[in-house]
Amino acid sequence: MKKVKVLGSGCKNCKTTAALIKEVADALKVKIDIEKVEDFAQIMAYGVMATPAVVIDEQVVHKGSVPKRDSIEGWFEK
Repeated sequence: MKKVKVLGSGCKNCKTTAALIKEVADALKVKIDIEKVEDFAQIMAYGVMATPAVVIDEQVVHKGSVPKRDSIEGWFEK
């Protein structure tokens, strides 16, 4: 199971990112545990200055925008 964190303030783009990640994981039949992180101190601990950002298994894989579907698919094919 992959541990996924969506870092952000809870804005529309953050919610869209979380929903898209869940949709892609479901389509690929990848089990994920998704968590939304809205605490600024926790976000800063990852060195992220632009949100939404995505962390998979404690590694930042994306930041600053809603990721594209094909990028998300690539994260789960590894």
